[in-house]
Amino acid sequence: MNHRSPLRISSSIFAALLAFTLTASALAQSDVQRQTVAITYPLDQSVTVKFRGTTRLPRLKGEAKVRRQGRRGTRVELSVENLPRAMELGGIYTTYVLWAVSPEGRVDNLGEIKRSGSMFVDSKLDVTTPLQTFALIVTAEPHFLVRVPSRMVVLENLPPLRPGDAEVATVNVRYIGNTSDYFRDARVPDVADPDYLKTPTTLLGARQAILLARYAGAERDAPQEFKEAQAQLDLAENAWRLKQSEAEIDAAARQAISLGARAEEMAEVRKAARARREEIAERDRAVREAEDNAATANQQIADMKAALDREQRARELAERDAANTSQQLRDARSEIARLREELAQTRAEGEEAKIKLARLEGERSAEQARVQAARDAEQQKANAASLKQTLASFGTVRETSRGLVLTLPESIWTDGRASSLSPAASAKLEPLAALLANNPDYRIVIEAYTDNRGNADALQQLTQDRARILAEQFMSAGVDSARIEASGLGSARPVASNTRNTGRLRNRRIEITLVPAGTPGSLSSN
Repeated sequence: MNHRSPLRISSSIFAALLAFTLTASALAQSDVQRQTVAITYPLDQSVTVKFRGTTRLPRLKGEAKVRRQGRRGTRVELSVENLPRAMELGGIYTTYVLWAVSPEGRVDNLGEIKRSGSMFVDSKLDVTTPLQTFALIVTAEPHFLVRVPSRMVVLENLPPLRPGDAEVATVNVRYIGNTSDYFRDARVPDVADPDYLKTPTTLLGARQAILLARYAGAERDAPQEFKEAQAQLDLAENAWRLKQSEAEIDAAARQAISLGARAEEMAEVRKAARARREEIAERDRAVREAEDNAATANQQIADMKAALDREQRARELAERDAANTSQQLRDARSEIARLREELAQTRAEGEEAKIKLARLEGERSAEQARVQAARDAEQQKANAASLKQTLASFGTVRETSRGLVLTLPESIWTDGRASSLSPAASAKLEPLAALLANNPDYRIVIEAYTDNRGNADALQQLTQDRARILAEQFMSAGVDSARIEASGLGSARPVASNTRNTGRLRNRRIEITLVPAGTPGSLSSN
């Protein structure tokens, strides 16, 4: 085979292709940076270059004999072993293409690597390229006339084992792959065929070429070219259905690929031209708008000049009026100064009177507050004595610096390690809850304790549950939840030794502290 399709692409694409990272497609290979070797081949000397498979096909091998022949270009004879069918790498691929990549980012489609027959075959390619320094890669492609290599790189060249006069250099050239919307649109299905083994490769490539043209916008921007390509594909499909010879099907399919690639290219060119025309139209519109704005600005300038003339005449009249009113203004200022002095004196006298009145009001309010506080203290003292006497009917009561402390016996619970109230205790706690609800001037601190026999976490949870249950009992009887603080303290703060039963019994207790509402500090600090 002797086929070569050199490629010239715009500098904007080359800028994106500069430091070539060989990545794998999203179908199989992960996007990992790779680099291959660009080789400067000497004139009239054959250099053997080995190929290695990428992460997609790591066992794939190949070899190329490269010889630069002056003006006739550089000849590349490639041989690949065990090359699988391209569609096995993904439904969008139908064939393989050999590429030459220069350090400047130029890519040259050297031609299609055909394969046929059994599952794995040896494929060969004999082509030429005008490049002198380049790297060689093999990619899977939708058809053989693609202009930019895809991301599905399956082979890359290695440094020659016996380079001779060849200058071997590692070059980083970036690679972004085929930018067609066809490869990015998740809604686009793969080329569907019930049996890839029976469908000719070129016919699959022709279908892909038409799809690529359609997703490049050829139906709108290159309708005639797309129509011709579609008609040629129909001819190839018809030849396949009629079981014509393989050569006739291949020729029709390759013509369809060529027309599809041309339709795609023309669509891109016309799309760019349309975008350019739209840009020029937008620029012309902006120019017209600027001209209109300039005309409007000129009119505004004329209007401003006329307004300025009117303002100047008005200023002259105002200056004459100002001369007439200057004396009146001086007289008015003198009168204003006199009135200001009188006003300042009056304000000073008023402020002094306000200060005296405020002082008298403060003294009267302080005296009233002192008297009321004394009354409240006496009343609270009397209430505290009565409350203490009433609380004594529910348990042991003692006075502390924080307030009255009522200690409830453990007998209110159904068991020494239970958090449920006994029936008798529930009936007894109802009047206690009512008493607490009727004394809103006290905050209520519920602290549950137990002995040290058992797991510390379990004891802590037991006392916490007991404190919570008592708090809920009081709230259900009408005590405001904002007045209650319930805490389970486990075996902390024992009042007797835990070595004896009597001591442990005393330590298993509930302390309810009634703190006067005016007492500062946290509810739980004793």
